[in-house]
Amino acid sequence: MSRVAIVTGGTRGIGAAISIALKEQGRTVAANYGGNDEAANKFKDETGIAVYKWDVGDFQACQDGIARVEADLGPVDIVVNNAGVTRDATLHRMKPEQWDDVIRIDLTSCFNMCRNVIEGMRSRGFGRIVNISSINGQKGQLGQTNYSAAKAGMIGFTKALAQEGAAKGITVNAVAPGYIDTEMVQAVPEEIRNKIIATIPVGRLGMAEEIAGAVAYLSADEAGFVTGSTLTINGGQYIA
Repeated sequence: MSRVAIVTGGTRGIGAAISIALKEQGRTVAANYGGNDEAANKFKDETGIAVYKWDVGDFQACQDGIARVEADLGPVDIVVNNAGVTRDATLHRMKPEQWDDVIRIDLTSCFNMCRNVIEGMRSRGFGRIVNISSINGQKGQLGQTNYSAAKAGMIGFTKALAQEGAAKGITVNAVAPGYIDTEMVQAVPEEIRNKIIATIPVGRLGMAEEIAGAVAYLSADEAGFVTGSTLTINGGQYIA
């Protein structure tokens, strides 16, 4: 029986690539999404991957959503916390709701998801948790105190939970992507995008599939000796 994986924000961009990579690895994948029904249904039709809608920033919604997945597919052994939003503003202009939205969806979601699977993982003696952080959680970014704080918090969360889960066969790792060629980055004006690329030593944006390949490895049974790590994938733009 194949292991069941949940990928939050798993129907678009990096999350979609991760969902596909895990399916190709032989996992039974549930792709969570928050709001875009049209994109989610298109993804489901194209890939055959089951999609589930819930708000990862809401603890009860996560509990109920995970229960649905387990009823349909079986116990969850792999969680990829990929869902995230940006609400950019310099701090002196940032509204409380801009701060709260990003912390809730990008960081609190990690607690919400992991808390609702960790006991099952401990009882079965196996688990793989991968948290998708960001280059901006490592180096900071002007106009993103909220996002940088959330993504840095994910790295601390990863290190602490890795220590708690190690003796029970649960690994917890983070991946910190740099600038990846997704819809969000393509929406940046070309002039600004070219300036960003000029700061990347390899001379290009990353591909979502490159992030997905790393997540697939960290999720594999064979990766049991890798835990508490942050894998930086940014083309050399920032060397942590």
